[in-house]
Parts: sequence; C-alpha cells; structure tokens
Amino acid sequence: MKLTVNGEARQVTAATLAALLDELDYAPDFLATARNGEVVPAAERSGCTLKDGDRIEILSPMQGG
Repeated sequence: MKLTVNGEARQVTAATLAALLDELDYAPDFLATARNGEVVPAAERSGCTLKDGDRIEILSPMQGG
C-alpha cells in the first residue's frame, strides 16, 4: 500500500503501525507516532490498522541545547 511517511511517499506491506515501524527498521522504544494527524500511543500501535493513503509521522527525541 502507499503511505506518506514523514512527508515521503512510501510503498509498504505493513498492515499496522507497529509492523510499519519494524518494516522501516525503527526502534519503537523512544518514538512518537501519529496517523493522519492523530497521536498514536505506543500501546495502541499494534492495533492501529493502516489504510492506503494514510499520513504517518514518526518522531524520535534529539539531544541538544
């Protein structure tokens, strides 16, 4: 299916947000995720079903000051 991940068009096979993180090799422990502008808590990622055309944002914290 086609998704937009962090502003980039991607063709993926993942059916859930948790599977997408695995497919894209993200370590899910320290991430914030959103689907179509709505925050998806870590505990809900495995139940968050993806649909063709969804917009996904994956953010990781950065150190600095």
